[in-house]
Amino acid sequence: MKKYLLITAIALSPFTGHTSNIIKNDKIEEQNNCFTSIFENYDSWRGFLENKYKKRIKSEEKRLKKLSWFDSSFGEEKFNYYKNNLSCSTFKYFVDGNAVEGFVIKPKTSTEKLPILIYNRGGNGNYGGVVFGSMMHNLFPIANEGFIIVGSQYRGTFNKMAVNSDEFGGDDVHDVTALLDYVADIEGADTQRIGMYGASRGGMQTHLAMKKVTGIKAIATIAGNSDLLKGLEYRPKMENVYKKRIPDYEKNKISELEKRSVLSWVDELSPNIPILLLHGENDKRVSVKHSIHLAAALTEHKIPHKLVIYPDDDHGLRKNRESANKELVTWFKTNL
Repeated sequence: MKKYLLITAIALSPFTGHTSNIIKNDKIEEQNNCFTSIFENYDSWRGFLENKYKKRIKSEEKRLKKLSWFDSSFGEEKFNYYKNNLSCSTFKYFVDGNAVEGFVIKPKTSTEKLPILIYNRGGNGNYGGVVFGSMMHNLFPIANEGFIIVGSQYRGTFNKMAVNSDEFGGDDVHDVTALLDYVADIEGADTQRIGMYGASRGGMQTHLAMKKVTGIKAIATIAGNSDLLKGLEYRPKMENVYKKRIPDYEKNKISELEKRSVLSWVDELSPNIPILLLHGENDKRVSVKHSIHLAAALTEHKIPHKLVIYPDDDHGLRKNRESANKELVTWFKTNL
């Protein structure tokens, strides 16, 4: 099923639509409603994919199998529910001279101000970019529980004309922290209740961002990496990403990886900001040892935290997605 989700994600990016200014700030440009263009309704989205599959896949059986998976994973009823209950926009903002793509999701109706979650995506470059399918799968369920979610695609993603590219935890961390400049401009946002969470590489981004900002009351990571150097023993192929993304990597390998590894500076973490760690026991991309070792260090330094390991689950927590979402929602509702 994993390969089908990847194919679907590629087919959905990028999405465009009509203006929907969720963020009331003149520095934010090109705010576009997520639920327009091919995502205006479920049939147009499904039809777009069906036509794409017809061009690429000769076997009718395989095409039908993919469409069946698509319907079971998303579905018209779920699509319509989120369209009716959530506002969603993509937007462009500027950081260090870079035009960066972002997104914001919020419930349409609320009688009170809502807490804000800064979400940090995984992957690198365009790979892992947050597209409509991944929003609906991973973010809409959280926002629907009463949160405003704001996130960055990171510099260079979906932008061939970018001045600078993703440095995998380098200056691109500014793209995360810059989002805090705009949360007060979201109607109904409670700037006294801000949390941050990230998946995979986004866990690293979360810890790095926390070194630069104040006002975040709780954080969480999903399959986060905590020790990039040690992680090369678990997954040597990640060095290809580091060589491509991290400036001067060959000259400064150890120091650059330590900069990006929270275990190297866990003693600098605040004892007043609780941390939730979620991880699949059979994660082949980011070993569960990253979260286990970090939890041990947090205990040693008396930093409040909760570690949840899902037996027999993978990097995306596919078998326990609903349980993981409940953990996130409970964590942030309790701690914000």
